[in-house]
Amino acid sequence: MIKRRSVLAAMTTFPLLALGAGAPMSVWAQETQNLDGDKISTSGGDVTIHPVEHASLLLGFGDQVIYVDPVGGAALYADLPAPTAILITHAHGDHFDVPTLEAIAGSTPILTSREVFDKLPEALKANAKAVANGETGALNGISIKAISAYNTTEDRLQFHPKGVGNGYLLSFGDKTIYVAGDTEPTPDMLALTGIEVAFLPMNLPYTMTVEQAAEAVNTFKPKIVYPYHYGESDLNAFAAAVDKATEVRLRNWYAHAKS
Repeated sequence: MIKRRSVLAAMTTFPLLALGAGAPMSVWAQETQNLDGDKISTSGGDVTIHPVEHASLLLGFGDQVIYVDPVGGAALYADLPAPTAILITHAHGDHFDVPTLEAIAGSTPILTSREVFDKLPEALKANAKAVANGETGALNGISIKAISAYNTTEDRLQFHPKGVGNGYLLSFGDKTIYVAGDTEPTPDMLALTGIEVAFLPMNLPYTMTVEQAAEAVNTFKPKIVYPYHYGESDLNAFAAAVDKATEVRLRNWYAHAKS
């Protein structure tokens, strides 16, 4: 079991996405500064992007450390700052793992889909909230919107049905980050504007092809795109197909993979 720093009781219950604002900033801010990863400048300070594995990542911002789809067991997170919030996109095992959550979550608030919420043990459910596609709210001053994440190709519809999984838009200062979850290009995705950073999956048969992902990027035009959840996909082909207006950042999302 990872040793977790205590989270204020005010953060354990929250209406919709509005969480307590009384966190011990000096401790968490110091931890966030030690978080490795790319820095994204915003009007409210830097966002640190820390890949963990496959679809798991951390977003550090000031006094906050947001875990997205943490799986893989406690050891993967033992040397990382404790979460101040956890986002889960959907219930597949490479995005949602109860033992990992039980090891790292403590009383940290969890925001997730209804399907995941219903699968949580009671101890975790007490600090969790389910949101549907299109719902919005605030997480310690960070605006969040859940948007649709689903398959659109006929022979893939069974993997991620419409209305079940979430992608998330997170606003940090004047910048918006989009974590797509498991999805193909959807009308919601293609209609996005003003995205600073996008995390897009591309592996078959579950999400997008490289070509679909590149076409989506060229449509909604994020300033920076990170391929993640990419498995054996040809990332060089993806980068070559993306317009020069978007910076493609290739990072190792499988550093802990067993050979």
